[in-house]
Amino acid sequence: MTDLAQLIVQMQQPDFYPHAVADNIQIVQTHASLVFLTGDYAYKIKKSVDYGFLDYSTLDKRKYFIEEELRLNQKIAPELYLKVETISEIESKLILGGSRNVVEYALKMRQFPQSNLFSDLLQARKLDEDRLIKLGKIVAQFHLSAKSSDRISSFGTVEKINAALIENYQQSRKYIGIVQTQEQFEATKAYTDAFFSERKHLFQTRVKQGKIKECHGDLHLKNICLWQDKIQLFDRIEFNESFRFVDTIYDVAFIVMDLEARGKSEFANAFLNSYLEYSGDWEGLLVLPLYLSRQAYVRAKVNSFLLEDPQIVETEKEDAKKTAGDYYRQAYQYTQRKSGGLIMMSGLSGSGKSTVAKSIARNRGGVQIRSDAVRKHLAGIALEDSGTDSIYTSEMTQKTYDRLLELGTMLAKEGYTVILDAKYDRLALRQPVITQAQSENTPLKIVHCTAPIEVLRDRLDQRQGDISDATADLITSQQKKAEVFTTAEQAYVVKVDTSKSNWQNRLKDII
Repeated sequence: MTDLAQLIVQMQQPDFYPHAVADNIQIVQTHASLVFLTGDYAYKIKKSVDYGFLDYSTLDKRKYFIEEELRLNQKIAPELYLKVETISEIESKLILGGSRNVVEYALKMRQFPQSNLFSDLLQARKLDEDRLIKLGKIVAQFHLSAKSSDRISSFGTVEKINAALIENYQQSRKYIGIVQTQEQFEATKAYTDAFFSERKHLFQTRVKQGKIKECHGDLHLKNICLWQDKIQLFDRIEFNESFRFVDTIYDVAFIVMDLEARGKSEFANAFLNSYLEYSGDWEGLLVLPLYLSRQAYVRAKVNSFLLEDPQIVETEKEDAKKTAGDYYRQAYQYTQRKSGGLIMMSGLSGSGKSTVAKSIARNRGGVQIRSDAVRKHLAGIALEDSGTDSIYTSEMTQKTYDRLLELGTMLAKEGYTVILDAKYDRLALRQPVITQAQSENTPLKIVHCTAPIEVLRDRLDQRQGDISDATADLITSQQKKAEVFTTAEQAYVVKVDTSKSNWQNRLKDII
């Protein structure tokens, strides 16, 4: 690499660029790159470093990977990623462009305000739950269309996934006593070692289900932004295939971990439930804790690297030290086992079941599984599409409730609070859940939502943008089919009149 100090100085000069620039060209620096913010455009330079998992140590390697970065990111953010520019040295002066004596390469990108990063929007309190729900849908759609192949799937074996974690532990061991404790290190490593040893079947199943894809690889809040009021994913990993050819839950875990690290567990829950609903990948929750711990550990490790970077000033190193310590603790906390439980919703269409279920999910960090979503996934239709009569037959209804029971049982065993969001208006549908909970000694509540009939009709008439196909004309038939709770069931029931302004008070024992 050409002299880095010389490069930094010249790339901060206005005459280096063939376009107008800001009065003060700012630099954003990471352990592996420099980004020059010039106003309308940003230019990214890769540092001449070799961390093992990332090797930019030669000009040819930097050229290859910067072209890969352009190719991969143009697929997901074509409006942001523009071209690769050469940097040439002519008569001891660096110039942008030119074909002779190329000494470096720069990725030219459309610059957006740093305040548009999700990390900055969150800090400024400009992100809301609706935006996180939208993000969940966008990430699910990205994954559903992401490429897979036999070669990509080969990266989903226990051996390859574990190799990356082993490398993390090897590279971070020297920071024990500096930014993490010996106890945290050993406990976190013991958890992942046991997970790979005892749960190999989970990884084999994920491969068979086609869940190993060409994903993003580094999908945290600083790599998500708003561009012209559209959510954009960017800065997709290009430098290491093993970081990009991963389980789709690997990407999901990065966002969840990042939100929780910033104290926004309710936003994390909103994103996660939205993603699961649109992807239909509730089984991914079985491997989520492993990836949550892994992602937190990686952020800890990367911040640890900054402690040895001569380009980083001491005040920034102190910040990196604190941040690394926080992430190491978070990685350890994800390895701790939690108690699971089942919450069965019940009530007519429009009674507020999903609103109440969402409230419980946000407060308990629960998994809300809506029968409307399950039904449409089983039928193979998009959630936004209206279902025909064929998906509302008795047979399909039974399949839907069987799937709800299957998911609820499986996830409660894993320590999740699972909210089964469906009408559960008949004993034959409720009893299997009760029987299963009793046999597994799983905590169970039935939340029965009610409201006056005229309120139900008004809600259904005004409903827009929801995946449910229920309409007001179904209420009468639903009333006729609904069966009252038996004496035995009453022990589990919490009744909530959602037409009352203080309905949340009825949930205090649950949330």
